[in-house]
Amino acid sequence: MKKNPSERFWEIDFLRGIAIFLMIVYHLVFDLNYYELYRTNLNSLPVLLFLYPISTSFLLLVGISLTLSNSRARSTLSTQQMRGKFLKRGGGVFGLGLLITVVTWIYPHDGYIVFGVLHCIGLSIILAYPLVRFRTPTLALGILCIIIGVFLQTTVTVDFPWLLWLGLIPSHFSTLDYFPLLPWFGVVLIGVFLGNSLYQNNKRKFSLKDHSQFIISRGVCFLGRHSLIIYLLHQLIIVCLLYFIHLVVNGSRIV
Repeated sequence: MKKNPSERFWEIDFLRGIAIFLMIVYHLVFDLNYYELYRTNLNSLPVLLFLYPISTSFLLLVGISLTLSNSRARSTLSTQQMRGKFLKRGGGVFGLGLLITVVTWIYPHDGYIVFGVLHCIGLSIILAYPLVRFRTPTLALGILCIIIGVFLQTTVTVDFPWLLWLGLIPSHFSTLDYFPLLPWFGVVLIGVFLGNSLYQNNKRKFSLKDHSQFIISRGVCFLGRHSLIIYLLHQLIIVCLLYFIHLVVNGSRIV
């Protein structure tokens, strides 16, 4: 059951809303580049400096949200029920990732998502369950995962694809979206550390004025509360809009 907005920490929804808005902007630039409507070097430093903070903030918020969910549920659910809750949530998100793999395999033909952000989030939710109660160990393990992941992606190349999900990249590998567990599970674990440091027993450990009723805040928080469905649909909407705009302006197809 979804929580009433008044029962949520508005700042988490606000930060998640900013992240999903910035991701929409990035994917708009990506699509313009992909369909050659506006050329941009997506591997340039300014673009990467724009992209990686978005991805990092998403996964940090996943970790923080896991601690909040655990704090709310542990007083009413047994250990077995808690395990089932995390498994169901993680499996559901991972299943959506598999659906995106199938869709992107069918279209746009020039590459598809093998282990993208939803695959990573789904598996991270499941793997984080035994660690969600801890603070300092998750920070240490998170940093270690990031170090190992960066090392693997910058120095190690393999001849097989079976450990793509972990971070071992084969030669000539190409994909539209790639978030292996190493290093990105480390970011989730750092989010768990932050969640357990900043929130305890479903309460903030810091003071913060409530700005959730400002009109801009309400809009951004709305995006944050519905970030998953927005993530699933926004690319389809962008592509359709670009298609029709190009068709109206130029009278020809872009695909």
